[in-house]
Amino acid sequence: MEKERTIAEPWRIKVVEPIKVTTKEYRREVIKEAGYNTFLLKSKDVFIDLLTDSGTSAMSDNQWAGMMLGDEAYSGSKNFYNLEKAVQEIYGYKYVLPTHQGRGAEHIISQITIKQGDFVPGNMYFTTTREHQERAGGIFVDVIINEAYDTHSEHTFKGNIDLKKLQSLIDRVGADRIPYVSFEMNVNMAGGQPFSMENAEKVSELCHKYGISIFYDATRCVENAYFIQQREKGYHDKSIKEILKETMSLGDGCTMSSKKDGLVNIGGFLALNDYDLFVKGMALLPVFEGFPTYGGLAGRDLEAVARGIYESVEDDYISARVRQVEYLGNKIKDSGVPIVTPIGGHAVYLDAKRFLSHIPQYEFPAQRLAAEIYVDSGVRSMERGIISAGRDKKTGDHKYPKLELVRLAIPRRVYTNLHMDVVAESVVEVYSYRDKLRGIKMVYEPAQLRFFTARFELL
Repeated sequence: MEKERTIAEPWRIKVVEPIKVTTKEYRREVIKEAGYNTFLLKSKDVFIDLLTDSGTSAMSDNQWAGMMLGDEAYSGSKNFYNLEKAVQEIYGYKYVLPTHQGRGAEHIISQITIKQGDFVPGNMYFTTTREHQERAGGIFVDVIINEAYDTHSEHTFKGNIDLKKLQSLIDRVGADRIPYVSFEMNVNMAGGQPFSMENAEKVSELCHKYGISIFYDATRCVENAYFIQQREKGYHDKSIKEILKETMSLGDGCTMSSKKDGLVNIGGFLALNDYDLFVKGMALLPVFEGFPTYGGLAGRDLEAVARGIYESVEDDYISARVRQVEYLGNKIKDSGVPIVTPIGGHAVYLDAKRFLSHIPQYEFPAQRLAAEIYVDSGVRSMERGIISAGRDKKTGDHKYPKLELVRLAIPRRVYTNLHMDVVAESVVEVYSYRDKLRGIKMVYEPAQLRFFTARFELL
C-alpha cells in the first residue's frame, strides 16, 4: 500500500506581517486591564489571533488586483454588477442587495418579513441573527436536532433541523405566524457543525408545503458544502460549486457575511428570488446601508467580494482550509482535552464545562478559560456560552445554554500549522493546571450583545 503523502496548502506567502511576542507577566496585566474580555485586548498585544474568522482572512493577489479597479461611483458601480453576476452564478439567486456585512443583511430581512409576535425557527441561535429577529418583533425557536447539544456525539450532521420539532411548531402556532425558517450553514454556536443535503431537501419540502420561506445564513456555506462532499453518500464526486448551488436551490434566499467564506475583510449581501421582497429590501437599503448598488461598501470592496466568491468554491482551497482546522483539533483532542466533536469547519471548540468542571456556569467558565489561554501564550480566543446567550428578556436572569464553549476560530490563509502547534501546546498546558483556576464575576454588562464589551474581575 502506497504511503500517504503530505498535502500542502495550495498557495504561497508573498507578504508577511510581524507579530509581537510578549511575556506572561505583561499579558497578565493587559488582560486585567481589558476586564478579562478578549474582545477588549489590543491586537498589538496578541500573538496568534483566533478571536474570530470574520474579516480576518488573507486576500489573494487576484483580489488585491481587483481592489485597484474600484469604481467609486455613488450609483451604478461596475463592481456591483460583477458582484451581482458572481452571486447569481455561484449561489443561484436572482436579486442581490449589498450590505456592509452580514448583520446588515440580517437586519433588512428581519424588517421586511417579521411581524410582531411571529415565530422564527432556526437550527440554533446566533447572537446577531436572533437580536435582529427579536428587534423586529419575532420570537426565535430552536429546532436543531438534540445531538447538537452533545459535545461527545459523533453525529456527522449536527446542524440538521429536527423535522418533528419544526412540524410541532407549525401545528402549534400556524404557518401564517412563521415568516421563514432561519437555516444556518455550518452552525457556529454548535461548534461549526454542518447540515446534510438530505435534511435540507426534507426541510425544503416541509416548508414549501406550508408556504414558509427558507433563508439560509450562508456565512460558512462553502464549509457546509465541503462536509456534504466528504460525508454524504452520492456527493463524493461532485464539486463544491455544484453542491453549493444545489443546496441554495432548496431555499428562497440567503444572508451572507462575506467576511468569512467570502474571503474578504468587509462586506456582505442579501440574496433573494422573490421580487416583491427585493423591492421592500431595496427601499430600506438607503436608510441603513447605502444606495442599492453599493450598500455601505466602496467599489473596491465590492470587487474583492465578487472575486472572493469565485475563489471560495475552489475544491483545493476549501480542503486545505478545513484540514488545518482538523489538524489543530486532533492535536488538542489527542492530548485528552475535551472538545466538540466532530471537529467543525472554521474553529475548534473547547468544552469549557468539562475543561473547568469545578467552575459553575454562573461564574463564566468559558470566559475564564479564554482569558487564561491568552495569559499562557498570547493566543486570543473567545467565549461561546452563557455570556453570549445573554439574558431572558422576561425574567432578567441569565440564559443558561447547554453548551459552554471556547472558540478557537482560524482565519483563512493566514497561519501555518506551526502556529497551530503553539495553540495546541498552550491549551494542553492550561489543561494541566485547570484545577487551580477559579471563576470570574461580571462588573459591567451592556444591554445587548454583552459578550463584545462586558468586563469581569477574578473571584
